[in-house]
Amino acid sequence: MTKYSIETGERSMQNRRDMMEKRIMVVDDDPDILITIRKIFEREGYEVFTVDSGMDCIKELERGFTGIILMDIMMPFMDGWDTIEEISKRGLSNNVIISILTAKGTPDREKIRGLESHIYDYITKPFDVKKLINNVGQMVAM
Repeated sequence: MTKYSIETGERSMQNRRDMMEKRIMVVDDDPDILITIRKIFEREGYEVFTVDSGMDCIKELERGFTGIILMDIMMPFMDGWDTIEEISKRGLSNNVIISILTAKGTPDREKIRGLESHIYDYITKPFDVKKLINNVGQMVAM
């Protein structure tokens, strides 16, 4: 359960870290990526959720997922940008940190405009496993 400060009505930073700790959702339409990242982070002690679409990501957030989200950009139906926008519109961005994980080398400046505050990092595929683990570790430590 999330604890609130009686005086301020806000979550403490420690509670935010507790919610982030060791929970990752990977959002990617490529089953090989889902399997690979699951194996990598389960070996590191993380609880890993995998979903293959933006809508499934939204459903998991509505069910109460908190933690790190590694979001692919190029997905059918609802791409990563649209998913992040929908997360924001529905007020589901609290208690999550979103990083882009994509084969697209450079961010689309038009698409990212207005979403910058919701995105922690932009990681390109193929990714260096050690760097990915380190990046996620930094997000958990925030």
